[in-house]
Amino acid sequence: MISFEPKDLSTGKLHAYLLSAVAPRPIAFASTMDEKGNPNLSPFSFFNVFSANPPIMIFSPARRVRNNTIKHTLQNVEKTKEVVINVVSYDIVHQMSLSSTEYPEAVNEFNKAGLTMLESDIVKPFRVAESPVQFECKVNEIIKLGQEGGAGNLVICEVVKLHISKEVLNEDDSINQEQLDLVARAGGSYYSRAKNGFFEIPKPLSTLGIGVDNFPESIKNSMILTGNDLGMLGNVEALPSKQDIDAFVNEISERYPDIKSKTHREKHKIAKNYLSYGDVDSAWKLLLS
Repeated sequence: MISFEPKDLSTGKLHAYLLSAVAPRPIAFASTMDEKGNPNLSPFSFFNVFSANPPIMIFSPARRVRNNTIKHTLQNVEKTKEVVINVVSYDIVHQMSLSSTEYPEAVNEFNKAGLTMLESDIVKPFRVAESPVQFECKVNEIIKLGQEGGAGNLVICEVVKLHISKEVLNEDDSINQEQLDLVARAGGSYYSRAKNGFFEIPKPLSTLGIGVDNFPESIKNSMILTGNDLGMLGNVEALPSKQDIDAFVNEISERYPDIKSKTHREKHKIAKNYLSYGDVDSAWKLLLS
């Protein structure tokens, strides 16, 4: 492993390492307006949601690394204290990218990117009509993290109204993540299409998992099972009973006639296959047989 102290790297090199390693990042497609009423639209991947009560989002228009200038978005929110944060779906990712072009002040990026301006209900900046979720926000505070190129400016936004397209809602009004089809930012020119990489993991907080430390040594030190496999196995509240194990072994004996005489290694391979389908219960019964 190669190691660095930030002071030993150029700002550009450090910036590239940070953005490539901390990824993928959600994108705040921020719509603002200057004091003269000129719209501005620009994406920022230093962004996330930090509170639900009150509903707070933070994005950071960083000072440009190459020349230490600031972006029009930052100038606008400093003066008007309003912003609309639009999410970026795959359908508009190229238009979003185009809007990041550094056009001169007062140039309307909505027009440049071919996106539709939609009037907001509470704040003055326009919403992006093509974005499936839009958050009208008041700016509570701006925290400047430095004065040199690459320094961030934390724009702390409070959501005052949100708009969600019916097309991305389930029948119970929850958001359908696949239908939302968000994209995220990585390093360089890389992006990630979220729905292509969705998978589910039961939240550990919903149960009190037994933990890897309570595994039999043969399983804990398995040469077959990966760390992810052990994590899945550790997120159960209790191990199966001997009665359940015996019933399971009898059930699969037709498929695996020699199941009782198989080695630990052979059983671990079969258990790993069960885990690949999320069947933790069967994996445990096999491992303990």
